[in-house]
Amino acid sequence: MIRRRNVKIIATLGPASDKPETIRALFDAGADVFRLNMSHLDHENLRRVHAAVRTVEAEVGRPIGILVDLQGPKLRVGEISGGGIALKPGDRLRFDLDTAPGGDGRAPLPHPEIFAALADGHMLLLDDGRIRLRVVKAGDGFADAETTVGGTLTSRKGISLPDTDLPVKAMTDKDRRDFDAALDLGVDWVALSFIQRADDVAEARKIARGRAAILAKIEKPQALAHLGEIVDIADAIMVARGDLGVELPLEHVPGWQKRLIRAARRAGKPVVVATQMLESMIASPMPTRAEVSDVATAVFEGADAVMLSAESAAGAYPVEAVRMMNSVAQSVEADPTYPGIIYAQRNEPEATGADAISAAAHSVADTLKAAAIVCWTNSGSTGLRAARERPLLPIVVLTPIEATARRLALVWGLHCVVTEDARDLDDLSDRAGRIAFREGFAQPGQRIVVTAGVPLGTPGATNMLRVAYVGRQRGD
Repeated sequence: MIRRRNVKIIATLGPASDKPETIRALFDAGADVFRLNMSHLDHENLRRVHAAVRTVEAEVGRPIGILVDLQGPKLRVGEISGGGIALKPGDRLRFDLDTAPGGDGRAPLPHPEIFAALADGHMLLLDDGRIRLRVVKAGDGFADAETTVGGTLTSRKGISLPDTDLPVKAMTDKDRRDFDAALDLGVDWVALSFIQRADDVAEARKIARGRAAILAKIEKPQALAHLGEIVDIADAIMVARGDLGVELPLEHVPGWQKRLIRAARRAGKPVVVATQMLESMIASPMPTRAEVSDVATAVFEGADAVMLSAESAAGAYPVEAVRMMNSVAQSVEADPTYPGIIYAQRNEPEATGADAISAAAHSVADTLKAAAIVCWTNSGSTGLRAARERPLLPIVVLTPIEATARRLALVWGLHCVVTEDARDLDDLSDRAGRIAFREGFAQPGQRIVVTAGVPLGTPGATNMLRVAYVGRQRGD
């Protein structure tokens, strides 16, 4: 199946969608990558859903990416007695390490690491930011805070600390076990939650050892302060607008979304926009106009992928949500303003041979009005560099490595085909033409631009560019 759009769609699987027949329907509706959320999966169900996706992949004959999203640390208050603590603006509340149930004027917070880092003036956001307090006095194992936005605090509500650089690693013991289970299955991407600094990503890369690509979820203000280093070391980033919108003023999130997308595109790293994109479709067969505009904005900005969370995992209309996202993306990419916006956001090529070849391929393909750019790759790097250019013509990626094709299913504009490696330069060009025809991207007599970033046993084949014709006799 050929996608007639560049942006990719990630659909989260859950109780509403994790059966093989629904996964197949989601793929047919437009899903390119499936997300498995370890906040809601044990290892037995991880294996079951992973196997179901691979079964669908075999049926459709197309590489499908699987993204496992690690839960990350969960910081919560302890038990609160009665119906909760009613807080009004100006009320004081003491947090401490005592595990006894909280009540009037006191709440247990069983996280020594929080008290080790808190300082006077820091904000405490509870229950997804619905309740807000400011620390007036931080001490050894306690903090006194004044309510700025009131509400009723009940047991086990989450707490966020936007001003506090916590001495907490991004991965818990549970995450490590989940990570190992995901790697044993051979998943394609692993997403890290609660990232504050580049070291968090480096730790995950050491564990993965190349067996899965690492996606860094940008959801904390501390990560924004270290964005350059995080983008450099991660394989991709996610604009995780849910938690980011809790820890930042909501009006700041759209600007950060644009900055994050542009930072990733400059680096040639995939970028995913996530959270509440079609939220109303959890319960409704149609989205709001604002949600459609939100999806369209991400597509116009050149994001590699847009993601559905509860809409496809637990909603009443998972297939309809994917179909709607697909329709919006196709409509945006067919809009007459889209080419100009995408071209205006292009970045200068980096000073490497691979980037120079990719930029040249784009230029040559435009000048010759080529039918497609065809990239041969083992690692996926050549495909990534081609996508960084955002050419508005098809990019066909040929690779002998199935894992590479699955990882690149996340990347803007790439149509991946698994095929045996080329024997020499003539085979490279001839087979590129035959596959471009077979996949519906070129007709006999049309020109294609072929690039390669792998040694083919022929001197000079690495980082090469060649213009080829789709042969009339080889159209089959």
